[in-house]
Amino acid sequence: MCKIVSIHSFRGGTGKSNMVANVAATMAQQGQKVGIIDTDLQSPGIHVIFGLDEDQINLSLNDYLWGKCNIQEAAYDVTCVFNSEPVDGELYLIPSSIKAGEISRVLREGYDVGRLNDGFQELIRCLKLDYLLIDTHPGLNEETLLSIAISDVLVVIFRPDSQDFQGTAVTVDVARKLQVPKMLLVVNKVLSAYDFAALITKVQRSYKTDVAGIIPLSEDIIQLASSDVFCLRHPDHFFSQTIREISQQIASKPEAVLAGEIK
Repeated sequence: MCKIVSIHSFRGGTGKSNMVANVAATMAQQGQKVGIIDTDLQSPGIHVIFGLDEDQINLSLNDYLWGKCNIQEAAYDVTCVFNSEPVDGELYLIPSSIKAGEISRVLREGYDVGRLNDGFQELIRCLKLDYLLIDTHPGLNEETLLSIAISDVLVVIFRPDSQDFQGTAVTVDVARKLQVPKMLLVVNKVLSAYDFAALITKVQRSYKTDVAGIIPLSEDIIQLASSDVFCLRHPDHFFSQTIREISQQIASKPEAVLAGEIK
């Protein structure tokens, strides 16, 4: 049975899309069939990490939402991101349109959120996915509430910033009211001067939710500038190791997750 995983942040700039891309690639590397759907229609961007540009995207999530195609027609096989490395899994991306006119139309007219949910289920069935990762729009709106509500796992990513802490508290509260089966927190872009163990304790006490990973601010990631999937090019990097731990916790049963399990 496919597991739906929403990766969400209350504010932009947290590294959410980069997290989605790396977790998805790690899962595919481990032999899973993984789909990524970019529901950040107002500011799409994850396609860049997989080397897709505007000329290569003939159909997008926007086209499906406006009845121009089936959802599977907007799915791009990006397993080639592994280059010559043999993998047993498969990786698909359903991008949102980067065209200014289509972004404006979303902002002006909106779309049928119910059709989006139908698309999730159709995609899972057609591609026989093991995991569907949803790259959500930051904040809380009708679309993100739907994504959270149907998720088996919600991963909330935030920075050690006062505004992020406050917004994350709202997200966690909403997720509990929606009875999400499993929720994990990831703190990203943490300065090396921080006491990581103390930060884990603070976060878990504040939100009463498991911390799946603490990721330090990395110049190596900044230098890559979203031009590739980091963990595939630097598998021994601390970031890549943490991504593997996060992926394992996503895959585990809720009762198997240990609070503060960070190596």
